[in-house]
Amino acid sequence: MTEKAMPFSEAERDAVYRAIRERRDMRHFSGEPLDPEILKRLLQAAHQAPSVGLMQPWRFIRITDRLLRQRIRGLVEQERQATADALNEREAEFLRLKVEGMDRCAEVLVVALMDQREKHIFGRRTLPEMDLASVSCAIQNLWLAARAEGVGVGWVSLFDPEALGDLLQMPAGSKAIAVLCIGPVDTFYERPMLEQEGWAEAQPLEALLAENHWPETDVYKEERR
Repeated sequence: MTEKAMPFSEAERDAVYRAIRERRDMRHFSGEPLDPEILKRLLQAAHQAPSVGLMQPWRFIRITDRLLRQRIRGLVEQERQATADALNEREAEFLRLKVEGMDRCAEVLVVALMDQREKHIFGRRTLPEMDLASVSCAIQNLWLAARAEGVGVGWVSLFDPEALGDLLQMPAGSKAIAVLCIGPVDTFYERPMLEQEGWAEAQPLEALLAENHWPETDVYKEERR
């Protein structure tokens, strides 16, 4: 048994909440290299994430080949164009957004779900998508640790998972879910970039919180009338 759980000091708590509050999905990087020791710490933070049934379904592929990075960026560009086409009247607005930072980030990591996940039943019998939730926790751990280190992270999801899997020679049953751009930044966005660019507006917590049953009205919409 360990000692009785004690809360962090006030300064430690403030630091944790600050990292959460100031985390940003970054697209603009300084182009400077990333200290290898920091990268190790970020990956270790990701690996310490909770996972259903302790299955640890995350797999990380560090992309160090420049040509391979360019090919991955090409896949992102293909999906960027396809997404723009699907947005109809917002196509031009979307194409003005910067959706990835692979041109100047120090590191590119591909995060994937492992293969043979069907063997893991614990916690997944009725909710098989909990493996994805576990990998998302790992990415969030890395993201928050990076903010504490003063390092930017951008999660890119604009790609065809099958095409990226083929490019990286991933086994059948595995699935790429994120291309992470990681590296030093000159500054962090004051607000989420999509808010700054006028693409979307974050909803307040009270619009997404209910008690005992699904909310009968959309608080956010009511407040905006």
